[in-house]
Amino acid sequence: MLSNDWAIEARGLVKRFDGFTAVDGVDLSVPQGAIYGILGPNGAGKTTTLRMLQGIIDPDSGMRRILGADRPHDVAHRIGYLPEERGLYPTMKTYEAIAFMGALRGLPLAEGRRRGKAMMEEHGLSYAIDRQIRQLSKGMAQQVQILGTLVHNPDLVIFDEPFSGLDALNQGKLEKMIRALAAGGTTVIFSTHVIAHAERLCDEVAIIAGGRVPFAGPVDVARDRIPAQVRLETRQTQGPWRAALPPDARPDHKADRGALWSFPLPDSGVEPLLRALIEGEAGILSLSIERAGLHDAFVAIAGEAAARALGQSSEEEAA
Repeated sequence: MLSNDWAIEARGLVKRFDGFTAVDGVDLSVPQGAIYGILGPNGAGKTTTLRMLQGIIDPDSGMRRILGADRPHDVAHRIGYLPEERGLYPTMKTYEAIAFMGALRGLPLAEGRRRGKAMMEEHGLSYAIDRQIRQLSKGMAQQVQILGTLVHNPDLVIFDEPFSGLDALNQGKLEKMIRALAAGGTTVIFSTHVIAHAERLCDEVAIIAGGRVPFAGPVDVARDRIPAQVRLETRQTQGPWRAALPPDARPDHKADRGALWSFPLPDSGVEPLLRALIEGEAGILSLSIERAGLHDAFVAIAGEAAARALGQSSEEEAA
C-alpha cells in the first residue's frame, strides 16, 4: 500500500527496453518539503526513474504515487520538471520561453510573461529579457530553463542533472535557489552523479546503481554505515592504556613527538577511551573523531565498481 504522507512514493518500479532492464525494482519515499537526491553514475537508471514517477513513461510493473495522485498526469500542473536534455526554441525571447514553459503546466501566457520578466530581473538577468535564446550562452540558456521550470510555482520540482553545464558561480546560485524552494515548503528532488552536491544539499538520498536502489534514506544514516574514525596522537607508545584501543590498532607512523593512531570508534564511545588514555598517562597530543563522508558511504553501499563509474561520469562532464 502507498501512503499520502509522502510527496513521492514508489514500490517495485521496473522498466525494460528491448530486453534490457534499466530499472529493477526501485522503491522510493520522498518526504514533503525535503531536498531529495538520486545519486548514481550515468546509465544507472536515474532518468528513467524520474520519467516513470511523472508518467512520461509507464513502468512495466510497480506502483507510484506523486502528490497524492495515482495518475501523475492529474497533478502535472503542480510539478516543475527540468529534463536532462535541455531544449528551448532558439528564436523565442527569453521571457517568452519562460512563459511558454509555464503555459505547458496551465499558467496563462499573459501571467507567464509578467512572471518571466520579474523572475529574470530578480535573478540578475534583466539585461537579457528581450534577447532571443540563440543569443545566450549555454549556461545562461540553462538558467532561463530553470526559471521556466519554476514560473508556475510548483509544489514539487524535479531536476534531472541540474548542475551539468553550469559554472561554479551558477552552481552556487542554483544550490541557493534549491534551499530557498525547500524553505518555502516546496519538495525538490534531483538526480546527480556529483556526490558533493548531494552531500551539501540533501536531507535524504537514494543511491542507485545498475537500476537498483541499495540504500534510500537520510544522508546521516548512509554515512553511519561506516564507523566513525578516531585520529589519536600520543606522546607515549606503550602503556596500560593500549588495552582501550582495538586489538589490531597500530600506529600509522611515529612522529618526532610520539605516535599517530587511526582506528574505528569503539562501540562503547569515546568517553571510556579518553578516560583510559588520561589515567594511563598516554600523553594525549590530539584526539579527533571523523565521520565518514558520503563518498565512502557510497563505496560501502554500492561497491567499488559503481564508485568508479560515478567518478568516470564526473570526469566525462569535466572534459
